[in-house]
Amino acid sequence: MTAVYLGLGANLGDRFGYIQEALRRLDRADGFRITQLSSLYETEPVGHVQQGPFLNLVVEGVTDLTPRALLAECLAIEKQLGRRRGRRWGPRTIDIDLLLYGRRRLQAPDLVIPHPRMKERAFVLVPLDEIAPRLVLPGGETVRGLLRNLKNKDGIKVVEGRVALADRVFGSRYF
Repeated sequence: MTAVYLGLGANLGDRFGYIQEALRRLDRADGFRITQLSSLYETEPVGHVQQGPFLNLVVEGVTDLTPRALLAECLAIEKQLGRRRGRRWGPRTIDIDLLLYGRRRLQAPDLVIPHPRMKERAFVLVPLDEIAPRLVLPGGETVRGLLRNLKNKDGIKVVEGRVALADRVFGSRYF
């Protein structure tokens, strides 16, 4: 089994409902198990800013799926939950990004690991730091070091702690 990290975000409709259902579907996926959740954060949009705020979190999991098979599972869940791909960085019901897959690096037209913009995004690094501050990324940087050096950390606030979130999504089963 390989440790992986996924970033989830939503800013359309019932944002929490989409996040909750995506988490449940991920946890039921063959070959993937969630091992830890960050808190749930509300964040300002990046890129196309004429849109509402996002809910974001990071999930740690373990998988025996290949990177492409895990990506396919994430894309299938997005589609099932009504994700329509339009404007880059535009509004969405759910977004599930494969951030890290063990210590692997992969550069392909359809998949880049580590996620190519994760090092510059507070909405990824803040929740990732919460659950894995000492995690060493391919290239040798730690999550905590990247976050410490990140220039813009504004516009991020916790809306639900990780224990409460896990309890609300998964009931009494906590990681």
